[in-house]
Amino acid sequence: MEQKRQHERIGLEVIATTVADAKAAARGGADRLELVTAMGEGGLTPSIGLIEAVVEAVPIPVNVIVRPHSRSFVYDACDYAVMLRDVRAAKSAGAHAVVTGMLTAAHEVDREGLQRVIDAADGMPLTFHRAFDEARDLHEAFDVLLGFDAVTNVLTSGGKPSVLDATAQIESLVRRAANTHCTVLAGAGLTIERVAAFASATRVRAVHFGSGVRIDNKGLAPVDENKVRRVRALLDA
Repeated sequence: MEQKRQHERIGLEVIATTVADAKAAARGGADRLELVTAMGEGGLTPSIGLIEAVVEAVPIPVNVIVRPHSRSFVYDACDYAVMLRDVRAAKSAGAHAVVTGMLTAAHEVDREGLQRVIDAADGMPLTFHRAFDEARDLHEAFDVLLGFDAVTNVLTSGGKPSVLDATAQIESLVRRAANTHCTVLAGAGLTIERVAAFASATRVRAVHFGSGVRIDNKGLAPVDENKVRRVRALLDA
């Protein structure tokens, strides 16, 4: 019975931008972190010093975003050269996984670029981030990602600015992910007040919080440990 309860536990990922954020999220019951800098730009690759310090500071997995700039999710050869260096450096610094995403100019998953990052990650799992939401066809893109064993999570708002407005889309993707190696990680716009109903309606197995567990719900404010704890309690209930 205990094993079944653990299996059914909904994963809680929290964005951290500082060591203090990371510690607060871990104390509040987050299952893992997404470590970023420049949250106001949607998250960019953090420094090696920050990665090392956060990995040392918390007992939970630290997933590190690798995103070289915020111009778009279409990358050129120079961008990839930077990204591959960052992936290797994050791995050396103790990252559990890489969070990344890349598209072609036609808004399809850049399969070649993704494979290069997977090769550089050398066994580290990957989360494909919200570049996914800019794909031309979400279901087609999800099927492409299912072809990569290293992609264990897809962070998505269902193609909407707020995931709370994409219940049907998330539910459909969750069904598509059933019995695969990949988990739908629902995020963007989630609130403490609505997370339990959302999780119930979509049967999602993992959720992602940024502003919703911060002081005054502001993206540039610190993580509020008590808000993380409330989300964890609601998901467990």
